[in-house]
Amino acid sequence: MQFIEAGDLNICYELKGSGYPLVMIMGFSANMDWWDPEFIDALALKYRVLVFDNRGAGRTVTPVEGDFSLEMFADDTAMLMEKLGIERAHVFGFSMGGIIAQSLALRYPQKVSRLVLGGTFCGGKETVMPAPEVSKMLMDTSGGIDGMCERTLKLMFPESFIAADPGFAAGFTERCKSAPITGHNARRQLVASMKTGTWQHLPELNIPVLVVTGTEDILISPENSRILADRIPGAELVEYADSGHCFMSTARQKFLKDITSFFDR
Repeated sequence: MQFIEAGDLNICYELKGSGYPLVMIMGFSANMDWWDPEFIDALALKYRVLVFDNRGAGRTVTPVEGDFSLEMFADDTAMLMEKLGIERAHVFGFSMGGIIAQSLALRYPQKVSRLVLGGTFCGGKETVMPAPEVSKMLMDTSGGIDGMCERTLKLMFPESFIAADPGFAAGFTERCKSAPITGHNARRQLVASMKTGTWQHLPELNIPVLVVTGTEDILISPENSRILADRIPGAELVEYADSGHCFMSTARQKFLKDITSFFDR
């Protein structure tokens, strides 16, 4: 991993592979360690993959004062691309990273070739919220880092997947424990991602867009992906059966086939 100054941040990032650039934007409270390593390695066989820690997350050095905004996250990504000499790239935004990716494509259309929105939402009043018990689990801070990681595992993956692959579950839990976000920054990220939305401007997107979701996602309802696909002109929608929020692991081979096919058209 490396660091580079961009605006008011010192961003922690990693580049892997070669080929056409692919920018990966991670979700709420997570850092680049949360990506499935096998998934990233497979993408790096074809693309120059950029992963990084968002404002407030992981090892990225972020000012303590001030609020976050969706526009800030998009600007951070654009500045990071510029600093690394990436003029234009495919972009995959996951969860909160998906709404950041939407904002990036709307604010900097010249920087995005093709856009994949995974397990995400449009923000604002058009968002379909999770069940109250899921929201409670997401915001629960009891049990320290171990408690947080145990709850995160259950939010990200169906119980059947966790039981079938305990080795993967253990590896995810360990990655979840690396450079955890502070409560202060988690609150700033959450407010930024929900305060404003992209719904009004989604029809302005004039690039190819693939929207993907897991049918068993309890954290961000699949209905949010359907809203995005209906709202974005020409968008394609793929739903992975029996997959939860982290469909890129539970349906890894199917998704790799779909995303690479979409990028390579």
